[in-house]
Amino acid sequence: MKALTTLVVACSLALAAAGAPAAPAKTAADGAPPAAKPVDGAARPTQQNKMKTCNADAKGKKGDERKAFMKECLSR
Repeated sequence: MKALTTLVVACSLALAAAGAPAAPAKTAADGAPPAAKPVDGAARPTQQNKMKTCNADAKGKKGDERKAFMKECLSR
């Protein structure tokens, strides 16, 4: 019984390894890894940048006034 269990486990592992090949690494045409994209916050503000800007502009506002301001500011 132990031999049968061992055989089943070994076959399962072999089939799993053969059925799921590793993805090849992505590289540029010259074989070098791809360059990182430049980070340009001015091109299009991210949600995090919007939150930071709107939060700074909302100083002094509280409650419903702040909620309405943040909703309008973040929707731009």
